[in-house]
Amino acid sequence: MYFSVKGKFIVSLLFSLSWMGFSFWYSQPWYSDLSNEIGAFLAYFVITFVAIVPGFMNAFVAMALLLDRRPKVIVDQHYPPVTILIAAYNEGASIASTLSGIFLQDYPADIRIIVINDGSSDKTVDSVKALQSDHPNLELVDLGHNGGKASALNHGLAKCTTDIIISIDADSYILKDGIRHLVGRYLSDPINTKAVAGEILIRNSRENWVTKAQEWDYFLGIATIKRIQSLFQGTLVAQGAFSLYDRKTVLELGGWPEMVGEDIVLTWRILSAGYRVGHAEDALAFTDCPNTLSKFIHQRRRWSRGLIEAFKDNPTILIKPRFSTLYIWWNTLFPLMDIAFTFGFIPGLILACFGIYWIAGPMTLSLLPMAFLLNWQMYLKGKAMFNAENLTVRANLLGFLSYVFAYGLVLQPACVYGYFSEMLNLRKSWGTK
Repeated sequence: MYFSVKGKFIVSLLFSLSWMGFSFWYSQPWYSDLSNEIGAFLAYFVITFVAIVPGFMNAFVAMALLLDRRPKVIVDQHYPPVTILIAAYNEGASIASTLSGIFLQDYPADIRIIVINDGSSDKTVDSVKALQSDHPNLELVDLGHNGGKASALNHGLAKCTTDIIISIDADSYILKDGIRHLVGRYLSDPINTKAVAGEILIRNSRENWVTKAQEWDYFLGIATIKRIQSLFQGTLVAQGAFSLYDRKTVLELGGWPEMVGEDIVLTWRILSAGYRVGHAEDALAFTDCPNTLSKFIHQRRRWSRGLIEAFKDNPTILIKPRFSTLYIWWNTLFPLMDIAFTFGFIPGLILACFGIYWIAGPMTLSLLPMAFLLNWQMYLKGKAMFNAENLTVRANLLGFLSYVFAYGLVLQPACVYGYFSEMLNLRKSWGTK
């Protein structure tokens, strides 16, 4: 039975609103008891943004996943030539591996590769030059000084002539069918699609608990959010690590903006202009994630700053009449949820260790059924995609436990740090992806 996108949206929204209404009714004793301890305003703020709003979001995504049936990529279509842009800053240890994955692509048309060296002080340039003699489609642009990722990509953009451009991080390894799947999804999606995000997974997940936890974040959370946003016509981040763009649209919008969140700001400009952004869940790129807590915090701080930058750059996106506008409004709530978690739930966990269950206690356990349903749905979708690519979801129990029980204790305070860094206009840097 055919179920329209509009129908899926309405069913998902009604289900999530019903769940939120039930949660609010069920939580009334919690609201009352906590109000007596910390006051009504703080009690309603903490419970609403720690439990009620996240529950609504989880319910919406869980139902949307149940209803999602991705259209097949059109077979036997004409694949045009593409240009790949790689901004590299001190990537001497990984750039050769990244390029080797591109050389092995089964893409049925020409691939031109432009590596933009953004003032590296290591062996990045030497590594690229060593490969040029055997690969005439590989071009090096040496900027000589570090100007930031957006500047580097714009220098590469100026040299592009193909209609399709693809950005890849200098430490990402693309599976051999990744480019074909990415372009195939773009050609098969609605005509107003002007960008497509690939699927980012973790390559260095075996290093320690920090990378092991991030493996589940990418495999479950980030992948699912992009999938559902694409279902409702507007993936919110075509990430720089592996995404496709329509060259003329990027030029029309001024290229990559000189901001720390250049990819999310560009994506929102595309959406604000009335275009669609898709997602290719089978176009796989394995990238290196931060392997220390300090690097992880810096990354998520930068991502959070990018979100605020996107709002400042595209304020009218909140009133665009499209399904994806719901997700834009969700993003306005993320700072409030992160603040409630950081200054409400984390102290509540500490109090619970001493037998004081004002915030973390029996009532919060009632959130587990919806969280379990959502994570189970996300796992099944991810596993099905892996099976189609002849990949195996490896055992990673330590990472999963870290992801479930410890990840948010670092992630959400880091996000709060990022929000305030942007609001206070603190110094910006490219940093880690």
